[in-house]
Amino acid sequence: MNGVADPARAGVAEKPAPAFSGRSLLVLLLSLAICGAVAVSASLVTIPQIPGWYATLRKPFFQPPNWLFGPAWTVLYVMMAVAVWQVWRRRSPLTGKAIGLYALQLAFNMGWSFVFFGAHLLPASFAVIVVLEALILWTISLFGRIDRAAMLLLIPYAVWVAYATMLDLSIVVLNGTP
Repeated sequence: MNGVADPARAGVAEKPAPAFSGRSLLVLLLSLAICGAVAVSASLVTIPQIPGWYATLRKPFFQPPNWLFGPAWTVLYVMMAVAVWQVWRRRSPLTGKAIGLYALQLAFNMGWSFVFFGAHLLPASFAVIVVLEALILWTISLFGRIDRAAMLLLIPYAVWVAYATMLDLSIVVLNGTP
């Protein structure tokens, strides 16, 4: 070899699939639909708890207003869907692993709502969100080896979940353990 790294071995794709082919747009719509399904599932367990159980919890001074969560998560889910679509478009040996890891973190994302809002298990929700943050960071790292734009699209998600992790821990501490 001439000293130049093989892009396929590095996990980097040389040429992405066309962005506006019928199949590519279908995958983008599927990515958006999956993120939408996660958002709807989580909101079905979350929204009924806000005026009741959640309102009774002591919260830290840095708790944002409740109305902010919906718009923030909507933007984040759209960015996540576009990120995974970008990774899918790449022809990389790492694409399958990256999408699998993305799916795992998405499951933890949805699971957190069921543990926190559905089951009211505050310490367990903190454990779930810590694992979620680790999975997001790992996903970002893997996406970055495939597509820089996809990696950058996930950074606000990691920052938001890090903030949510601090909120979760504060709520656990302020409300004691059952």
